[in-house]
Amino acid sequence: FMASDPFNSSSSSFILLGVPGLEAFPTCLGILFCFAYILAVLGNGAVLLVLGLDKALQAPSHRLLAMLAVIDVVMVTSVVPKLLSVLWLGSAEIGHVACFVQMFLVHSATAGESGALVAMAVDRYVAICHPLRYRAVLSGRTTARMGLAVLLRAVLSMAPLTALVTSLPYCGSRAVPHSYCEHLAVASLACADPGPSGLYSVAWSSLVVGLDVAFIAVSYGMILRAVLGKESPRRALSTCGCHLCAVLLFYVPGVVSIYCQRFGGAVPARERVLLADLYLTLPATLNPLVYSLRSRQIRRALLRMLLPRKVLPEAG
Repeated sequence: FMASDPFNSSSSSFILLGVPGLEAFPTCLGILFCFAYILAVLGNGAVLLVLGLDKALQAPSHRLLAMLAVIDVVMVTSVVPKLLSVLWLGSAEIGHVACFVQMFLVHSATAGESGALVAMAVDRYVAICHPLRYRAVLSGRTTARMGLAVLLRAVLSMAPLTALVTSLPYCGSRAVPHSYCEHLAVASLACADPGPSGLYSVAWSSLVVGLDVAFIAVSYGMILRAVLGKESPRRALSTCGCHLCAVLLFYVPGVVSIYCQRFGGAVPARERVLLADLYLTLPATLNPLVYSLRSRQIRRALLRMLLPRKVLPEAG
């Protein structure tokens, strides 16, 4: 059938090769990513359900957590189900339009996640360093504007890149050496020079990540200074430690993945693809635990929902 011929130039579909070098382990890889996907969907779904149904959880921080949960669900859902179909069902073919839609969703979601982490760092800074002005500074309108800015930046940053990649002619091999339609992997199949799209990708990613990481670092530095001045170092590390670990878990693999895809001739394809897959799945899996379920309010609200007769209502 056509999907078995990745060099069929008459087909408008692409062929995803999965994880090159690990074709002999589809079951194990599939179980790993399926388990991560289930945890990500259940965890983020539970957070969204609690935040949507409990009227007491309407603080700016809760709205930002809801935005992060939506982004995480979009990110893993745009990649993992198709990856599982490649690993378990041998369904490696993906339509021309579907490939570029997947590309747009994946890269928009990663840009959105970065913006959401910046917004959450701002929220924590105001809450800890200016607690009496928290509601005034981060009003509902301000929080909505922050969320809209994150969304617009993510979408608008991907529009030029998508236009550059979709405008390239694809007349040779359709075998994408990746487990999803990663834009550099797809652009490398073009019959024309994919240099402009690759240059835009690296330049924009470096700018966005550099600015976002700097902003987050400054925010948490000011938070740590404020907390260390009042409380014990252990309490200060507890306040920011888990959040910073989650931030590092998102940015470090992301930065390495971006530069490996662009300049990774010395890095085997297997490591590049696995790193990109883990970069998209691990943060979405762990974020509900790090950001949401560690909150006593959200935990109690979830328990009241799951065990309404066994959890006593909070007094005041």
